[in-house]
Amino acid sequence: MATQAQQLFRAIVVHNKLMNEADLDALLASSPDPEQAIGAMVARKIISAGTGSKLLALYKGKLDKLAAQPKPVETPAPAAAAPAAIPHQAEPEDDEPHEDTVFARAARAAAAAQAQPAAESEPAESYADADEEAAPTLTHGGIQETIYKPSENAIPLEGSEEAEVDVFVDGRLNVNLAGRHLLHALLKMAREAGASDLHIKSGAKPIVRKASALHDLDVDVMTPAAVEATLKSCLTETQRRTYEKTNDLDFCYDAGPLGRFRTSYLHQLRGMDGIFRIIPSRVQSFEELRLPEAIKRFCDFRQGIILITGPKASGKTTTMAAFIDLINSTRAEHIITVEDPIEFVHPCKKAHVNQREVGAHTESFSNALRAALREAPDVIMVGEMRDLETTSLAITAAETGHLVFATLHTPDAVRTIGRVLDVFPPEEQSQIRAMFSESLRGIVSQLLIPSPDGTHMELATEIMFNTPAIGNIIRENRTYQLRASIQTGKKLGMLLLDESLINLVKEKRISKAEALTRSDNPTWVEKELTGLT
Repeated sequence: MATQAQQLFRAIVVHNKLMNEADLDALLASSPDPEQAIGAMVARKIISAGTGSKLLALYKGKLDKLAAQPKPVETPAPAAAAPAAIPHQAEPEDDEPHEDTVFARAARAAAAAQAQPAAESEPAESYADADEEAAPTLTHGGIQETIYKPSENAIPLEGSEEAEVDVFVDGRLNVNLAGRHLLHALLKMAREAGASDLHIKSGAKPIVRKASALHDLDVDVMTPAAVEATLKSCLTETQRRTYEKTNDLDFCYDAGPLGRFRTSYLHQLRGMDGIFRIIPSRVQSFEELRLPEAIKRFCDFRQGIILITGPKASGKTTTMAAFIDLINSTRAEHIITVEDPIEFVHPCKKAHVNQREVGAHTESFSNALRAALREAPDVIMVGEMRDLETTSLAITAAETGHLVFATLHTPDAVRTIGRVLDVFPPEEQSQIRAMFSESLRGIVSQLLIPSPDGTHMELATEIMFNTPAIGNIIRENRTYQLRASIQTGKKLGMLLLDESLINLVKEKRISKAEALTRSDNPTWVEKELTGLT
């Protein structure tokens, strides 16, 4: 059942002809919170950023009015009384809201429009079709509402039609202007700096991570109160309640034209902190990511499981998105993704894509996977195989004719196979080893390493394709022989992580010191790089 907030949002959007009802249903299914739905409308270019800001202000204004009004005292009607027709009453002259004002007015306006002859009815003004100079308002239920007036602290978003108001004082960002505009200014600074993360810390300067190193932003120290007000400015009521209850919150923040940010809030000694992982504005191709050409072959399989592994911040999600985008662009199939949270949004291209977020759209990875087996997917993407049930269901899905992509926090192919098998009880491992040896199609392990000048990250990869010899090694639990099998499988496109590190040093894309600290066999790497600095 739709919430009151969703009903209000639906009434405004439909009345102003911003979307048709079918598309609106689909939007609210993927973004149940109206504020997130508005961000999605801007991101998908359904409306402009300026219209989005106005729509958000109108929605929040009406929502606040509904929240402020007292609830009516319900009096039971006499049992024998027949329902009476409700006479049309003139609108109250005062501006005080009363229960269901928005919906009652919308219903009366719709009924009146249907009762009038077509020639006499006047179409409701739609901001989407109107000139901004001539139509600074939206109409709703026959009432004109002033939608948006920029606050004195407002900043223009990229692509916005809003009037520009400078938030900088003498060339410095004024961190006392706590709120969503300050948050967006900091996110914009971080993205333009080429950072991978933004840290907003209580009692400290905001920090960005670039090429794995942390750097202070050239702004003033933010007080705990300013940090809390800024971070909470982008939360929905549900998210706010969750944070206040647990002191932790993980979600993906859609900042419209600024892009999407994987976000984590926490409470620490000095106050509230927020960490924003900057998600690229679009899915990058294999060539742009410098991924080996050989791994494109994984997209040719119709069933089996492919694992993308690596430590934190190694680009697993970005690589996974490249796989899904390639299939989405080339195969007319059904793709289901299960993520926590959704980072890259995949529009339906040649394939039909359903994206589900743990917490918002499903209870857990395992619940979503169990349901997916009955939802006729061709490709399933699992954000992370975290537990026994999820791992077991992923292998089962691969066994039953689905192509499964999943991630693990393991550094290489040998330890990935060990991690998968060790999740299961000892008495089941023999059977699982046999199933896994047949369903596994390959493993891509990756690592991001700072360039010598510290300006960007370079990608090192380990690639393993499942061959009959490797399948036999897995079945017989002789994983110590895997490195030798990968090394002898170069003609098939296989590559050891140490070999990838050696190649990067020879191409002067990373330093020798960085390669040695990250290699599994430093002695061999040192020998191969003799004479190089």
